[in-house]
Amino acid sequence: MNDKRPDSPPSGRIPGGIIGVLIVALLLTFFMNLMMQAIFSDTISRIPYSEFLDLVQAGYVERVEVQPDRLLISMQEGYIPFSLREQEEAYETAAEPIGILDRVLLEQQRRRTQTSPQETSRQYYTGLVENPELVALLQYHQVEFFAPVQNNNVILNIFLQWVLPLLFIYGMFLLVLRSLASRMGGRGGFMSFGQSNAKMYMEKKTGVTFEDVAGQEEAKESLTEIVDFLHNPEKYAEIGAILPKGALLVGPPGTGKTLLAKAVAGEANVVFFSLAGSDFVEMFVGVGASRVRDLFKQANQHAPCIIFIDEIDAIGRSRDSQVGSNDEREQTLNQLLSEMDGFDSSKGVVILGATNRPEILDKALLRPGRFDRRVYVELPDLKGREDVLRVHAKKIKTSKGVDLRKVALATAGVSGADLANMINESALRAVRMNRREVIQEDIMEAVEIVLIGAEKKNKIMSEKEKRIVAYHEVGHALAMSKVENKVPVQKITIVPHTKGALGFAWYVEEEERHLHTKSELLDRITVSLAGRAAETIIFDAESTGAADDIQKATGMARSMVSMYGMSEKFGMMSLENIENKYLTGRRVLTCSDQTGAEVDKEVMAILQTCYQRSLDLLQEHRKKMDDIAEFLLDRETITGEEFREILDRDY
Repeated sequence: MNDKRPDSPPSGRIPGGIIGVLIVALLLTFFMNLMMQAIFSDTISRIPYSEFLDLVQAGYVERVEVQPDRLLISMQEGYIPFSLREQEEAYETAAEPIGILDRVLLEQQRRRTQTSPQETSRQYYTGLVENPELVALLQYHQVEFFAPVQNNNVILNIFLQWVLPLLFIYGMFLLVLRSLASRMGGRGGFMSFGQSNAKMYMEKKTGVTFEDVAGQEEAKESLTEIVDFLHNPEKYAEIGAILPKGALLVGPPGTGKTLLAKAVAGEANVVFFSLAGSDFVEMFVGVGASRVRDLFKQANQHAPCIIFIDEIDAIGRSRDSQVGSNDEREQTLNQLLSEMDGFDSSKGVVILGATNRPEILDKALLRPGRFDRRVYVELPDLKGREDVLRVHAKKIKTSKGVDLRKVALATAGVSGADLANMINESALRAVRMNRREVIQEDIMEAVEIVLIGAEKKNKIMSEKEKRIVAYHEVGHALAMSKVENKVPVQKITIVPHTKGALGFAWYVEEEERHLHTKSELLDRITVSLAGRAAETIIFDAESTGAADDIQKATGMARSMVSMYGMSEKFGMMSLENIENKYLTGRRVLTCSDQTGAEVDKEVMAILQTCYQRSLDLLQEHRKKMDDIAEFLLDRETITGEEFREILDRDY
């Protein structure tokens, strides 16, 4: 790999940055000399030349130093300035004796004079006046006088007074900037602010191919064409096809966008530049644009290659005049757009971007000719989750009885990163249990740890709280087993977990569902509210334990009314949109406030109907609920088989 920097200055030229630093240091030295002169003037008092002659004749002067532009005067010990001495003489010669107050004021002034650095100093200075009789006057009054020996070495004087301070200031300035650059991620000090921080990998370093990416078959198929073009560009050139300049990987966090980009580079066996969008942006305006230019220069030198910009929304946010706009970020984006238009795609330079906020990207970044292709990297489906689990299970020792399909069924809506974490947690649990291989129980416990949290063995609940939690969870499970669209119950527990749950009822679909009917959604709302219904039936009171259930039920009911067209009042009318669906999934009303209030009433009616339905269902099977709750209180955790065994008993 060529280590020469594209932006390194030609030999024989002084970089502009050094010249700027030298100018700044020179100005600092000049102002420092002025400041030292001002400090010297403030610490030594100035007196008139005539007063200096009077002091010599009065015998107060001890020594005089003749400088090139002034006389530096040293007084005898015990010298009192004229201002205070004249005031004392005036009091002594006064016709009337001075009062006590005047004496106090005089004593205070004397103390201030003795403690003031300016007045108690025995040194004064005056201007140099041509006076041929001055030497005779000083000799007559036995005043010591002299002139310092001047150094006639002009070069040495310039070096000591200007060059040496200049070098010191330059060194300190350089040290501060290097420290600042290292904290801001600069590779070569302050002279490398405009250079790209992209990490360069060869295929042997990425070590990732499409075989390492599971659960994203559609995304891999979309990127295979780019790999084929990098391998056989002449095949596409013959027919006149142009390689897409860029592909944008879009999806929720943890779905494998970065892994896919590395796999493309590994399959193509080309240089892979990897960096984050935030690496471009600095506090100095123009640095990001310079880094974009430097990145594309390196890419052209190493073509064919792949540039991967993770979290591209950091620099690709839509340009507008709203509050929060940033000149540095917009300049960086403008430079990126210009570079993508300017480089020749026939050289084999492909740009891959990754984001989970595609709705905020600038439209100019997404037009054809820049990011030509959008690749969706969604959460894996049932087969995808099973494939992901198999890829990661190869890295650990598993028993023959492990059924990964059951694990995949129990992890609907889980990302690939979470699945990898579950496999690792299962291996850790097997080690804690002193086993040499992972069994099915380890993996299912790992699923529970990732989704719900680990058991909190040190949390102690009172007997009353245990009964409330037990009936609450049994209410969920019993309702799920009695509704029309039932789902098998896998586990019920009243053991608290670290993610806030005091207990839970876990049920797993027998097959993955992509569509849900209105009756299925109403059944899910009924099951969610059955926990609160059980508390009301048994204890005639409501607890805070139903907060999460109410939130989920309200969300489903609101979606039925405002998004799914399942309301008799509004029909097939869309009343809400989802913003930032891959992250927060925040809902935004697209109707008037009056219509929004009607939506709330419709949602409330659905919730009340489902809650009454859950009350009726649990009242009908009250005996079953009591038996299961007592069994759960005794065991704290029961399996789905134990639950169904009690449920199927005849009375």
